[in-house]
Amino acid sequence: MGVGRFVYTPILPLMQAQAGLSAGAGANLATANYGGYLAGALAGICAPRLVRSRLVLRGCLLALVATLAGMPLTRSGVIWLLLRLGAGFFSAMIFVIAVSSLLSHLREHPAHLPGWAFGGVGSGIALSGLLVLALRTVGDWQAAWWASAALAATLTLAAWGLRPEAAAQPAPATSAPGARTSGPRTHRWFGALFVSYTLEGVGYIIAGTFLVAAINQTSPGWIGAGAWVVVGLAAIPSSAVWAALGRRWSMPDLLLAALGVQAVGIALPALVGGVAPALISAVLFGSTFIGVSTLALAAGAHLRFPRAVALLTAGYSVGQLLGPLVATPLLHHGYHQALLLAAAVVLAAALTAFVLRIGFPHTLPAPDAVPSAETGATAETPTGR
Repeated sequence: MGVGRFVYTPILPLMQAQAGLSAGAGANLATANYGGYLAGALAGICAPRLVRSRLVLRGCLLALVATLAGMPLTRSGVIWLLLRLGAGFFSAMIFVIAVSSLLSHLREHPAHLPGWAFGGVGSGIALSGLLVLALRTVGDWQAAWWASAALAATLTLAAWGLRPEAAAQPAPATSAPGARTSGPRTHRWFGALFVSYTLEGVGYIIAGTFLVAAINQTSPGWIGAGAWVVVGLAAIPSSAVWAALGRRWSMPDLLLAALGVQAVGIALPALVGGVAPALISAVLFGSTFIGVSTLALAAGAHLRFPRAVALLTAGYSVGQLLGPLVATPLLHHGYHQALLLAAAVVLAAALTAFVLRIGFPHTLPAPDAVPSAETGATAETPTGR
């Protein structure tokens, strides 16, 4: 999934230089991918049986490889849009199934193991970045897509035996008539969390799409692709690290810190050129974007707001759709203004997370029955990425 969804970022500069792809068309391809991802995430929520199907998983793995292999076969913008739309959909389905499976099978194991598994996305980003970095001097944009398809096919073989989660058993109805099952009122905090996470979707995706192209504007050609490799490497342990920090600090404090660090990382290459700022930016961005999702979804589940994780997922996905659209008018003069916009939006998300800290209910009374938000967390958390 990390290869199929994110390899477009390091290939984008090659397509602009060699295939005549304009900045606006590049943003449209990104938007199509995020629209497909939203559709796949919603499919995983609305049709739980898909998430438990090995046939669906394998079909999506093969289809994702096909979307990558199809990109170098044409120069049609319409077909490219359809292929990136499909890549987004299949990436989301793979992610939902894979992470639902690991959360199901590792339920009795230490909590850091799922965090490390989320790092698989970072591994895919790093591998795809290394691939493009190696090919940029000896191949062209078409070779980069062919190589990414081959890499995804190899990883498909390794993932072929993954067992989706088992069907959930219905919980017995043990509550007495008239017992309270709705849980405490947490609307105020959930509203702040929802706004913050939606803003993060807007800002993160602008950076995730255009970071390499922006770095290439002011740095040697290899730095952009190299920075994307660093993003992936930094993302690998990030979820597990932020989860470990949660033992000492509260979720609102960590969310505020992660968003603040990410805003600095996004703005840095737009303000300062050179190799060192580019690599520092990559570390700060890579170490936070998966961690923010982990923290926000955990906070939503903690608040026990009805359908919390599903609502947060929807807001985040809509933010990803809006990101390239609001950034497109700024691309006529390069990518630095788009990065500054992304940093400002993430900073706004951090300020909203600061509001979340005010009176946040760190402990909640035990519910009379298993709340729907908690049971939904296990099945829906994967759709956040």
